[in-house]
Amino acid sequence: MISNVSTLNNMDYQISNLDNNKLLELYKNMLKPRLIEEKMLILLRQGKISKWFSGIGQEAIAVGVTMAMHTDEYILPMHRNLGVFTTREIPLYRLFSQWQGKSNGFTKGRDRSFHFGTQEFKIVGMISHLGPQMGVADGIALASKLKNKNQVTAVFTGEGGTSEGDFHEALNVASVWELPVMFCVENNGYGLSTPTSEQYRCENIADRGLGYGMESHIIDGNNIVEVYTKVNEIAESIRNNPRPVLLEFKTFRMRGHEEASGTKYVPQELMDAWAKKDPVENYQAFLRDSGILTEPVEVALKEDIVHEINEHLQMAFDEEPIIPNESNELHDVYKPFQYQDINTDSKTVELRLIDAISEGLKQSMEQHPDLVIMGQDIAEYGGVFKITEGFVEQFGRDRVRNTPICESAIVEAGMGLSIAGMKAVVEMQFADFVSSGFNPIVNYLAKSHYRWSQEADVVVRMPCGAGVAAGPFHSQTNEAWFTKTPGLKVVYPAFPFDAKGLLATAINDPNPVLFFEHKALYRSVRQKVPKDYYTLPFGKASLLREGDDVTIISYGAAVHWAIETLDNNADIKADLIDLRTLQPLDVDAIFESVRKTGRAIILQEDSLFGGIASDIAAIIMENCFEQLDAPVKRVASMETPIPFIGQLEQQYLAKGQFEAALKDLLAY
Repeated sequence: MISNVSTLNNMDYQISNLDNNKLLELYKNMLKPRLIEEKMLILLRQGKISKWFSGIGQEAIAVGVTMAMHTDEYILPMHRNLGVFTTREIPLYRLFSQWQGKSNGFTKGRDRSFHFGTQEFKIVGMISHLGPQMGVADGIALASKLKNKNQVTAVFTGEGGTSEGDFHEALNVASVWELPVMFCVENNGYGLSTPTSEQYRCENIADRGLGYGMESHIIDGNNIVEVYTKVNEIAESIRNNPRPVLLEFKTFRMRGHEEASGTKYVPQELMDAWAKKDPVENYQAFLRDSGILTEPVEVALKEDIVHEINEHLQMAFDEEPIIPNESNELHDVYKPFQYQDINTDSKTVELRLIDAISEGLKQSMEQHPDLVIMGQDIAEYGGVFKITEGFVEQFGRDRVRNTPICESAIVEAGMGLSIAGMKAVVEMQFADFVSSGFNPIVNYLAKSHYRWSQEADVVVRMPCGAGVAAGPFHSQTNEAWFTKTPGLKVVYPAFPFDAKGLLATAINDPNPVLFFEHKALYRSVRQKVPKDYYTLPFGKASLLREGDDVTIISYGAAVHWAIETLDNNADIKADLIDLRTLQPLDVDAIFESVRKTGRAIILQEDSLFGGIASDIAAIIMENCFEQLDAPVKRVASMETPIPFIGQLEQQYLAKGQFEAALKDLLAY
């Protein structure tokens, strides 16, 4: 064992507590990604891989952090962290298959480079929107804390990613909830071509820790010994005393953002200065000078790694290309869910829609001890609509969690809970506010199972709709934002019985569900509802009225407008279909009815263009054209934002147009 302090090119290696085996292991784990990268650059020039984000010069960070972590602790790396994957000992042929789009990769050719995760190796890869993984780390760490696992979660970002709102939201949540997360910022000087001088004004990113009440450290990211020893010490401290820590690693990107971008925008003197701090070469020289790394050992190490690289590359090259299969692609958008029909003969009680939702949520909390609900003001206050009133007393603050105002981070935390094997219900205070959490829903939750078979077991509750004089920012019914996105399920009940049963199914389903709750119906609609727990299936519409004149298709509050219209026009005999779920959609019920009546009218509260009525009209025309006696009619609200004052709101809503449109269709 060498116990002195050695300095080379201003790099100090404080090795007093490390034996020679550990020192050599650090070197081997850095050497391996370096040699792989050098090979990948050759393959890139040969056209055998499509893109490469080089981490040359930054290996010490990925390797040091990973070696400081336990193998059952999650790491959320970036695209320059090859050392995370190799140090976790992922078989190289699987990485090579991933980069070549082969089936032995982790995404079946559906995503590239390091955009994947693997539960086997407790790695959760990035998406191109850099920020969400930090909030996901919060969710994983929350699960660890709730289960008393004494684990730490490490998540990486670059200095450019710290400019995103997700960074602020994730650090703030982690601080407020005292989550065991290491936020690892690789400050490598440039976000693509933008230098740090144009990205932030504080001297160090670590300085921001003060604003979050968070411990922070600056670490020489090119010094493998410093990275490993300091991170190891911090990680052990976090395991014993759960809290978030912000780590800034000073390093440099020696190649372009990706190889095609080059480095012409970087001053040559800066490149030269950082080249002298190469983490592999400096550490190699230190080990040689210290007598720890002999020439025979070094030669043997390189030969073993090169042989492994070549052998595994050949395995990937020999693997057959993926043959497109439409059935496989469609099947993998959602995690298979075996719906369990739970009926009850229990006594019924008349409930308002809001009470049925509250009761359904409470019974699901009883059914699933690993279910956590999160949202603004949902704890002691009970939420702005009082749906979770009394939940804290029954389930405790660990499972009923007030959140800061940060929709993105909380959706992301829900994803992290799912990765860690738990369930999450996230309440948007108003459906309109989901725009602040849109990215993680449509780009993370929706795509995770398709990309790497990771379910997003998250329900997002969406109090929505007009009719309560709440104006442009509290009245939208924005379901069409999500029915367009493959990978999401969208539920929109109109009655208490449906709401309670469908909410239970939404929580049972391991896929992400947007659950719309119309505010104007919360306290205006009543119905007999079983007291006990029960479920209802997705993709099964409800036929509320039967008749041969016309098919009326609707959902949400608009169903009640249609009922009122039919009550006022007893001579109109209509099939009235309440869709209940919009994704999946009960197309069989629609087609059966339209083929019987020969006429179809679709009523929605949303404005017309781009709404779900347009797609329903299209599929009716494509599949029932020969049975139609009139064009398919759509009725929707005005093409304006939703006004506040009552008389303008009533003019805006489709309710006032429906009766005339229905009669016009019948007279065609």
